[in-house]
Amino acid sequence: MSGDLHDWATPRVSPVRLRPREISFRERAMDRTSPLRQLDWILLIAVSALVSVGGLLIWSATRQHEIALGLDPQAFLKKHIVNAALGLCLGTAAALIDYSALRAYAPIVYGASCLGLLAVLSPLGSTINGAHSWIVLPAGFQIQPSEFAKLAIVVGMAMLLGEKRDGEDAPRDGDVLQVLGLCAVPMVLIMAQPDFGTTMVFIFVILGVLSVAGAPARWIAGLMLAGALAGGLVAPHILKDYQLDRFRVVADPHVAPHGVGYNTQQARIAIGSGGVWGKGLFHGSQTQGRFIPEQQTDFVFTVAGEELGLVGSSGIILMLGIVLWRGLRIATRATDPFGRLVAAGVVSWFAFQSFVNIGMTLGIMPVTGLPLPFVSYGGSSMFANLMAIGLLQNVHLRSSEM
Repeated sequence: MSGDLHDWATPRVSPVRLRPREISFRERAMDRTSPLRQLDWILLIAVSALVSVGGLLIWSATRQHEIALGLDPQAFLKKHIVNAALGLCLGTAAALIDYSALRAYAPIVYGASCLGLLAVLSPLGSTINGAHSWIVLPAGFQIQPSEFAKLAIVVGMAMLLGEKRDGEDAPRDGDVLQVLGLCAVPMVLIMAQPDFGTTMVFIFVILGVLSVAGAPARWIAGLMLAGALAGGLVAPHILKDYQLDRFRVVADPHVAPHGVGYNTQQARIAIGSGGVWGKGLFHGSQTQGRFIPEQQTDFVFTVAGEELGLVGSSGIILMLGIVLWRGLRIATRATDPFGRLVAAGVVSWFAFQSFVNIGMTLGIMPVTGLPLPFVSYGGSSMFANLMAIGLLQNVHLRSSEM
């Protein structure tokens, strides 16, 4: 009886089952194994700075003209932000897919880029600023397939040379010929547009990837010699007069004073008038007076030179230098030839295009229509550039896992 009373008086305590604590997003992000922590944040910060400064320069270059037309003065700025957002999504996708799997998709990417270039030469293509390089879509969207072709040849060359390099010291002659054949098709299609600037980017990327792959020096020297001979002997017979004037004006600024010569003269005036600190955003007389055509795209660096001065324009060059440095760092730390060659191709692309764009505003390079990576206005170029950054992050993440 007493035992029953004791059992009745003593409360029964049921065992407490502790549920596993949910890990917050912040804790997952801060974990050492989190992909967010393993990203190359220095590279991302440099790219973000370039995109942000580019938006301000584009806004300054287009604001006054849009107001004069009674349009939205922030229209180009808004489009730049949308392009950057879409490019970020594409770049994220390029970073998440294991880059080693790209070997299987490389032929598809290459074939799609060639089809896009063929579509440009069909009735679907449109001529803008003298180049038949665009496909105009509904709602005012435009696509330039040659920008995506840069990505295709980088991945394609890495696939060919990366596969052959496994267990070998250097590519064989047959491998180099395959690479040249791979690049020849899109180069011919791009020259038919005609887009000589993108063709020059292709040539520099080919030389850069072959050099990193360890191709024999005779191939590198031979290709450079062939390029020089083609430029001196063949180009005068296949290029149009306005394209030849772009080369002549480098030696003589007074060539074509009402065409490309005028553009380069005004560009140098704008940059020179900026001085050390610049005239201030929205206060550049050359920029606001629209003395320089296409200032939001090809000549965006002149806005930086005039309104941000030597300090601001040097900051842009510094950020571009950081992007190239981090890309080279990723290439040297890649754990396999394919990843190393992808990173080397992207760095070669950005380095040459940045040098040509800035050089043409200073009058030391011909005007080629190449945009300044991450800074110039343009959807196709922004998409391709951020996808290339995604590939660099992809190689970096997979190398960090080893």
